[in-house]
Amino acid sequence: MALSVRGVIKIPDGDDSDFDHGAFDPKTRRVFIAHTARGCLEVIDHNDSQHLATLKDFPEAAGVVAHDGNVLVTNRGAASLSWVDAATLQTRSVFATAPRPNGVAITASAKFGVAACIGDATHGPELHAFELTSGRRWMLELPGRPRWCVVDAHDTHVHLAIRDPSMVLTARLPDLSGVEHWPLPSGGAHGMDIDHDTGLLYVACDDGALVEVNTNSGRSQRQWPLDGGPDATFFNRASGLVHIAIAEPGLVQTIDPGTGAVNRIATAKAAKTTALVAPDRLYVLSPAHGGVLELAGA
Repeated sequence: MALSVRGVIKIPDGDDSDFDHGAFDPKTRRVFIAHTARGCLEVIDHNDSQHLATLKDFPEAAGVVAHDGNVLVTNRGAASLSWVDAATLQTRSVFATAPRPNGVAITASAKFGVAACIGDATHGPELHAFELTSGRRWMLELPGRPRWCVVDAHDTHVHLAIRDPSMVLTARLPDLSGVEHWPLPSGGAHGMDIDHDTGLLYVACDDGALVEVNTNSGRSQRQWPLDGGPDATFFNRASGLVHIAIAEPGLVQTIDPGTGAVNRIATAKAAKTTALVAPDRLYVLSPAHGGVLELAGA
């Protein structure tokens, strides 16, 4: 499934700004985007391809995930995790985290949230798990800088990309016990997604490779070369394709793990993050476009 440009959705104050992750909530048909430079959470109406709202008070918003009417946002500038109602757009709760929370995940039950914190000069990197309704928290010290994280199909484990040493760290939920380290053959583990049907992880690494990891064994399997340093990575269950955003020179590289086929589409410089709307839409968060470059599957 090759991608083509469908259009651009402008975001207020979005020209040459800085965006981080985005996520689609199927229940409300809305896309939520971390507008890092403005400290906001932007809301897109997917059905109408229009900007719907700007939600304030998300300092240096970074990671975003959405599921079943729930949105979680990591606020790097406030050391916190926000839980937002996707329908009312009201913030339900704010949980304190370690400094500079980045990657975020939510269980399919929407009972637990996970925040991976980079830390700072006085506080090392940590992984936090939260019971959303009670605020109960579990913590785990990390062996290196965390990037993206995902939860398995059974809500029993979280998988986290660690930059250096390049690995996938896995731990049981919610107490973050049973930690395992799965080393990767390429440096700088970064973007990551999971195929829940097969239990395969797809990890995009800074050294220029997409690595497939079997979560049953923890072993790396196949690799595919990338055209540059990757960021946001999505597995599309509907198509079986993996989409990787690459900021320099500015493109989305699409890999079919089944056939090995590779497609590329030019986006723009610094367009490093995306939001997947299955079955056939990919939103590229692009400062050069002042918002969202909307790609559609052919």
